[in-house]
Amino acid sequence: MIEISAENYKQALAGLPSLPGVYRYFDEAGTCLYVGKAKDLRRRVSQYFRKTGNSARIALMVQKIARLETTVVASEAEALLLENNLIKTLNPKYNILFRDDKSYPYLKITAEDFPRVCYYRGAVDRKNRFFGPYPNGSAVREAIGVLQKVFRLRTCEDAVFRNRSRPCLMGQMGRCSAPCVGAVDAAAYQGDVQDACRFLKGETDEIMNGLREAMMSAAQKLRYEEAAVLRDRIALLSDVMHQQVVETTGADTDADIIAVIKKEGVACVNLAVVRGGRHLGDHAYFPDLGRAAGDEVSVQEIFEAFVLHHYANVPAPAVVIAQTCADPAACAREISTLAGRRVTIVHEPQLARRKWLEMAEQGAALALARRIAEQAGGRRRIDDLIGVLGLELDDEERGALRIECFDISHTAGEATQASCVVFEGERMNSSRYRRFNIEGVAPGDDYAAMRQVLERRYAPVARGEARLPTLVLVDGGRGQVHMARDVFHDLGLDISVIVGVAKGEGRKTGLETLIFADGRETLVLGEQSPALMLVAMIRDEAHRFAITGMRAKRSRARQSSRVEDIDGVGPKRRQKLLTHFGGMKGLKNASVEDIAKISGISRALAQKIYTQLHGAEGV
Repeated sequence: MIEISAENYKQALAGLPSLPGVYRYFDEAGTCLYVGKAKDLRRRVSQYFRKTGNSARIALMVQKIARLETTVVASEAEALLLENNLIKTLNPKYNILFRDDKSYPYLKITAEDFPRVCYYRGAVDRKNRFFGPYPNGSAVREAIGVLQKVFRLRTCEDAVFRNRSRPCLMGQMGRCSAPCVGAVDAAAYQGDVQDACRFLKGETDEIMNGLREAMMSAAQKLRYEEAAVLRDRIALLSDVMHQQVVETTGADTDADIIAVIKKEGVACVNLAVVRGGRHLGDHAYFPDLGRAAGDEVSVQEIFEAFVLHHYANVPAPAVVIAQTCADPAACAREISTLAGRRVTIVHEPQLARRKWLEMAEQGAALALARRIAEQAGGRRRIDDLIGVLGLELDDEERGALRIECFDISHTAGEATQASCVVFEGERMNSSRYRRFNIEGVAPGDDYAAMRQVLERRYAPVARGEARLPTLVLVDGGRGQVHMARDVFHDLGLDISVIVGVAKGEGRKTGLETLIFADGRETLVLGEQSPALMLVAMIRDEAHRFAITGMRAKRSRARQSSRVEDIDGVGPKRRQKLLTHFGGMKGLKNASVEDIAKISGISRALAQKIYTQLHGAEGV
């Protein structure tokens, strides 16, 4: 760690090595301001402290720098990866920040005798075959639908596949070749899988030629039923290709098209994806520019920040098409480093590639217009809420606005859970949501449940380990507000941040009353109040999050108790039962004789299991 400022930078820079690495700037409070990479640390860091040439954004940041931290690495590639990881963990104020999607959707074909096609998110492996990543989940599901329709691949879970005695609905509809009941042998099914993989890779002409030759051969050998099946498959594949409105970009079977537009301090990066010669759709990203003085950030900076963030998480195609790039050769080298192979950037596309880019630019413009309209409405709601509650916030505090809302959910006292949702800045921040299992309170005692969750959530705040939010919303009337006030009194926290949201007559949205813990008069804002719309949205999200968690907890508890509460049935036998019958539904539909056929389960135990399941149903 090096203490550094605009006055003493020469002495500080003298000790820096001329080696590749990553540097971090911090202010006096220890907040990370910026993370960057460099081929030569001394030369790169010194550029920030020159007297002229810096943008207003950089000049403002330099004034706040109090210390510098550096990490020397072996190569530029290592610096690139370390920079990306540190940006995610430190969340620096002056970097262009993109939301981390954690994982991207793929289409997965499993490695089995009768492979299954399915939707997948997560890390890929070498055992199975993966196609993608796709821009969104709907594109994956559309591709799965095509594979079902044309190549009739199965999508069912393995537990269901192993225990079928007759074709399922997909088999009866002709959307699956029904390998589960032996309607197709392994060799023929594997042939369909290979054709599906070639289709996903864009080899449609080869598939069509192969199908035509097979059809003619079957007809010449008088196997007319087989020829008719192949004819229908050719027709289906032709329909699918005809429905593909956007044609391939010639030789580019895999390409990404990136368009960047900035307006009114808001930017949109639109990523269109072409895989296997087919346009799979696009996805709009909105980087955080407000934290980085958005008016000063150029389109080229946004583009570079996006590609380095994106291709550090997903495989890069052979070609990236973009409408702007300050240094295409340098950017291509960095993407190639991340990809581990050569990647080309085309920044002045022609002919068909130009058509792709124009489509991506149009999509970016439409998405940006929607975003600006949504943000304008959101800001109006926030401003109205600040006004009606009399909050005195400066620009920095308004930008750091944080509202937490709590709700309690249970079914007649069963599976009680509390939810905490967070509104931060100008949107709901789902990564900050939390659920709390409530234990040790009487069933149905919502007051005790609220006390427990507030104590657990805000005890770290009282210890100075976290900050108090701007507002704490409690879904409930005066009783819940008084409970929250008592908890905050005990913890020594400011009670003025507590606001209760009491439901109106008939629980109709717009008739809610706001109740304050500090004794202020209650507020009835009315149906047309922008502030109440914001409060109601946050309250409804807390309610939804609590209910989904409670239902999942209740379902787990009920399913577990029905089987595992029986003497002689432990986790291993329970797993064997569920695997054999494909889940609880299949187990409940089984007879005593069916259950007794499972290895390790006697007739008497089978009778106990049957009685437990069907007795529990009638309760």
